[in-house]
Amino acid sequence: MEYATIRLRMSAKDAHYGGSLVDGAHMLHLFGDLATELLIRHDGDEGLFAGYEDIRFLAPVYAGDYIEAEGRIVKTGKTSRKMEFEARKVITTRPDISDSAADLLDEPLVVCTAVGTCVTPLKHQRKKA
Repeated sequence: MEYATIRLRMSAKDAHYGGSLVDGAHMLHLFGDLATELLIRHDGDEGLFAGYEDIRFLAPVYAGDYIEAEGRIVKTGKTSRKMEFEARKVITTRPDISDSAADLLDEPLVVCTAVGTCVTPLKHQRKKA
């Protein structure tokens, strides 16, 4: 099974709502980047994201939080690749303590999951499984 991982810190510019809350769509942006990497690894081409079957926003994300996202191909068709994604908070900000306080979480907190399908047209597939 092919997988890809990305980890990054949510910045103040990612905060879209009051209280430094990050827009949930930002997690989907991360999933799109993971899908692109997975398609490159699998097909040698960026392919196209066809759509999501399921998206679940499970916990809030704030500016300053560190998010680790993972994607994996779970099913392949002639041109389609079904993928599962999960984003986890691994470090959280602690504004209740100070403006710069943060905690490494003992267990990552799942903040978003999704299932989606991508397509790589046959003429663009450079790698054959």
